[in-house]
Amino acid sequence: METQQNADSIVGKQTPEFIADAIVNGEIVRVSSLDFYGQFFMLFFYEADFSFICPTEMHALQEALPEFKKRNVDVLGVSVDPIQAHMAWLKTPRDQGGIQGITFPLIADVDKSLARAYYVLDEEEGFALRGTFLIDKTGIVQYSSINIFQIGRNVSDLLRTIDALQFTQEHKELCPMDWAPGKTSILFSSQE
Repeated sequence: METQQNADSIVGKQTPEFIADAIVNGEIVRVSSLDFYGQFFMLFFYEADFSFICPTEMHALQEALPEFKKRNVDVLGVSVDPIQAHMAWLKTPRDQGGIQGITFPLIADVDKSLARAYYVLDEEEGFALRGTFLIDKTGIVQYSSINIFQIGRNVSDLLRTIDALQFTQEHKELCPMDWAPGKTSILFSSQE
């Protein structure tokens, strides 16, 4: 697996801007990163349409979509597949390996510019690794996680991370290991 040499972290920095084709509500539209400023959004990269682990993630995220919406977080999927492949996959029934019923946007990163900008492109394979990025209302990347193709994400952990991120931004307190809503946070003192 060969990824980019200069994979500087983008956490704490402005999200790379993008304009790309996406499927939104069954239609092909142009979307921009700027469309999502003013709200939290989760950008997740996946390997490929019609693959093995990706549909399990898609369906799990769809089932959890009410939880993301409750937290005012938009969910956006990205792969390097063309928009026509996204559309075909969306029309394929679940029992045939498809993602019929998925309602969050799927972005087509055919030129791989997004995958490169977020440092998730496996240059050797030509696919994006499983990268997950949480971006806040001001467009700052607050969280990133990147793992290999063979391991799927955990929705519960993503929701817990969103809860912690939103809590710290609202209350200006710190969230220790295994923090969850209702658990004790840590007051931050700049005099420590």
